[in-house]
Amino acid sequence: MSIRRASGGRFDRVLAVYAVLVYLFLFVPIAVVVVFSFNAGRHVTQLEGLSLTWYEQAWTDPFILDALRNSLQISVASAVISTLLGTAAAIGVTGLRRSVQRTIELMTYVAVVIPAIVLGLSLLLAFVTFADWLNPWLAYLWPGDTPPELGLGKLSVIAGESVFGTALVMIVLKARITQMDSSLRNASADLYATPLRTLFQVTLPQLASAIVGGFLLAFTFAFDDFIIAFFTRGQSQTLPILLFSSIRRGVSPAINAIASVLVLVTLVALLLALFVLTRRGRRGVRAQAPGEPAKEAADTGGRPPAPPTPAAAPAADPARTAGIQPPPERVRN
Repeated sequence: MSIRRASGGRFDRVLAVYAVLVYLFLFVPIAVVVVFSFNAGRHVTQLEGLSLTWYEQAWTDPFILDALRNSLQISVASAVISTLLGTAAAIGVTGLRRSVQRTIELMTYVAVVIPAIVLGLSLLLAFVTFADWLNPWLAYLWPGDTPPELGLGKLSVIAGESVFGTALVMIVLKARITQMDSSLRNASADLYATPLRTLFQVTLPQLASAIVGGFLLAFTFAFDDFIIAFFTRGQSQTLPILLFSSIRRGVSPAINAIASVLVLVTLVALLLALFVLTRRGRRGVRAQAPGEPAKEAADTGGRPPAPPTPAAAPAADPARTAGIQPPPERVRN
């Protein structure tokens, strides 16, 4: 027994060391980029002092500012679209049959797991085909002399990022819906509330934290995405694409400054999403701790628990029932 415990302890220590090495492999390069973004010299690999010179040079460059503005506009727009579509889809799927729900969930996971380069190429072909089909009709039906011409650009990037973001938001919302107490919706229906009123006064307030968390996740993935934006951007320039183009011309400390800002924005958004999602879960656990009524209702499928069976009355004495008086007790002196 002691030998087995000793071998298990050594195995746990090996796993701990392996985990530490993996995290160092992941985060040490990022830390090096952040440290060298404050380099006072012009060499990327030689730290010659600390300075904010490269941050000032990066954020006074008009090309960088234009790329940052495009990235923020695309991220916010795609996050809003993804949140609206993902929330509506997650709520609507719950009313379907179980087999249909599983099929839709499988398709949603496929949209997230599929390689990004395949998704980007598919979106490029879809947008180009749709634009080639629609532009002649716009030119034929447009009353003026200069009809609008659809093509790749900022709108196509927003649409492409919304495809991935919608699937992501739907997964987050679906996980939250499975934890909801169905007895509240049943009680709302028993009180003759309309489905629309139940949606806005019962369902959406319970999903508020998951909706905010899904929005932040969709914003994060859209802000630092490169592959989908690279295939669907047209002439638009986002911050990750500008960073890639700058690296091709040569690495400078200004690139480290841009990368550090990308890391900071992504980290803040992810921490906010994690805080919002876990804060709602802890509140629900504290609310159910005293008597756990919601758990009982969930275990009974949303129906109130059955009342306790009353205790059985003591059996009647047959002598008293027949009218026979019991003999008097003998009194001891």
